[in-house]
Amino acid sequence: MATISPADQNLDQRLHMVNGQLRTGDVFDQEVLAAFLAMPREQFVAASNVPLAYLDRETPALGARTRRLLRPLTLARLLQAATVKAGDRALDVGGGSGYGAALLDFMGAKVVAIESDPGAVTAARELLAGRERVTVIEGPLEGGAAHLGPFDVIVVEGAFRIQPDGLLGQLAEGGRLVGIDAIMGAPQGALYERRGAGVSRRALFEAFADTLDGFQPAASFAF
Repeated sequence: MATISPADQNLDQRLHMVNGQLRTGDVFDQEVLAAFLAMPREQFVAASNVPLAYLDRETPALGARTRRLLRPLTLARLLQAATVKAGDRALDVGGGSGYGAALLDFMGAKVVAIESDPGAVTAARELLAGRERVTVIEGPLEGGAAHLGPFDVIVVEGAFRIQPDGLLGQLAEGGRLVGIDAIMGAPQGALYERRGAGVSRRALFEAFADTLDGFQPAASFAF
């Protein structure tokens, strides 16, 4: 009986993820599907969660204290909505150990990945080392990376419960921001686009994700 190497087993799992989760979840962009098929998600999750790497669930990121990677389907639908093109300048916000940044790099974007979890930053720098188009920085997520912008694409890898004005201000003309909008009502994937001085918003799909630090409403006190 022929044996299957671990690498081949992981490829088979990625193929099942692409065909069984992404394609059936209305992800049809061939560049997005190719990126998810090529990228070994198991390398970016916490060691104890490697067997769960290809389930459609949020998964603790390698090295992180609290950061979890988005569900594969949620991330894929956000990337599809962002219409990432080769050469785009992309900002990946709160992506943990760098899985989303690696996908954006595969799709040809020049990526700045900003993360506030120190352990996740360390893991991302190690995992993304050698990717010349990717820069990993540590800092407050809501502040983005204005000194490295503006950006054609901003991917917020989590929910925001307040308007991400600091990030929207870093969009280039025609730039797109995607993330999980939990400002009012049920959380949903949303697409923001800059046209001139204005920014439009379009709801995409219902979704759930952890609220990222820096994007919670200020605490209020009742007397």
